[in-house]
Amino acid sequence: MTTNIHVHLFYGADPRSYRKGENFGCLYGYHHAESDEFALSYSQDARESAPVRLFRRGLKAVLGFDLIHTWRNRSEILASDVIWTHTEQEYLSVALVLLLAGRRAAPPLLLAQSVWLLDKWPHYGALRRWLYRKLIARADVLTTLASENAELCRRYLGREATHVYYGLNTQDFPVQTPAEWLPHTPLRIAAIGNDRDRDWETLIAAFGNDARYSVRLATRRKIPQTLRAPNVEIAAAAGLRKQRELYDWADVVVVPLRPNSHASGITVMLEAAAVGKPMIVTQVGALEDYFSAQAAAYVPPFDATALREAADRLVAQPAQALRQAQSAALQLMSRDFTTRQFALQHVRITEELLQRNPTARARQSAGATPSSPSPVTAQHTSSGEARGGR
Repeated sequence: MTTNIHVHLFYGADPRSYRKGENFGCLYGYHHAESDEFALSYSQDARESAPVRLFRRGLKAVLGFDLIHTWRNRSEILASDVIWTHTEQEYLSVALVLLLAGRRAAPPLLLAQSVWLLDKWPHYGALRRWLYRKLIARADVLTTLASENAELCRRYLGREATHVYYGLNTQDFPVQTPAEWLPHTPLRIAAIGNDRDRDWETLIAAFGNDARYSVRLATRRKIPQTLRAPNVEIAAAAGLRKQRELYDWADVVVVPLRPNSHASGITVMLEAAAVGKPMIVTQVGALEDYFSAQAAAYVPPFDATALREAADRLVAQPAQALRQAQSAALQLMSRDFTTRQFALQHVRITEELLQRNPTARARQSAGATPSSPSPVTAQHTSSGEARGGR
């Protein structure tokens, strides 16, 4: 008995075109769930003119989710047994499409993964909260990538959430346990990320205009001219090759963050652990769910002095810096923080959900309309770029 899974991703993540020509697979690694028991299909990006694209993005900005992209994929959504989503921007629109479809004998089950929603919740108005509650009620299972987010699900929504651990594509970043750590002079500091919660101000306050440090900051976010410093090089993180070059160059990887609840920065932490570089990380977002204090130097938020002192301690104690990097690589491997394990967690959640829902089992037995065959199979690899952010 085959379960038809529809993976609904954001516009731009269509496996047919994402990293086209690389035999890449599905972004985030969901293709690792493909098996005789699980048949996967994926949301597809429609070609659109510039005016249509502008309208779609404008409506997305108003609603907080991409209804037009989801509506275009409604046939696959309604034909599936189970729908997987990666962020609230996908599951809110899927929930609306399901509700608009009306009552059905055996509607698809919906796995709804929240990322930024709970951080934003206190700032939403009454109307938006009312709408989102109605849509969230359609979800059969809530998941999050951090324990803090799961707690906020209970506080704001009155529902339990399953903590799912994010994972790294280890073909893009093979795990290398370091055998030595010899820092350069000046100390080479790499910081990379596009997530909205990066704290570049504190990073530059800690290391800018100080000849003891050479900083390379890679982001698509705009850095104000007032933060520019002669020893800080700023450029976009353009592609996997450039990211690898940045990590190869670095002595230390710094992940400076503002307070958040969604494990912002976890992709970069996983990559730093894989390439064997010590890391300094702001202690927010439940990142210790993934790496202990033995694997990363955690510092308080908005504390430039603590950030600089953490880097200086690594330089002063290179043997300890090496042990930290080795511990991070060991924790990554022993806890299997990979895209494959990320996908298999969704498989386990789905199997448990189907066991609790006899209606969904009846739909499978009756032979619901199957999803169209997926061009993406389980031997492909996926990106470690989390949620469009890192």
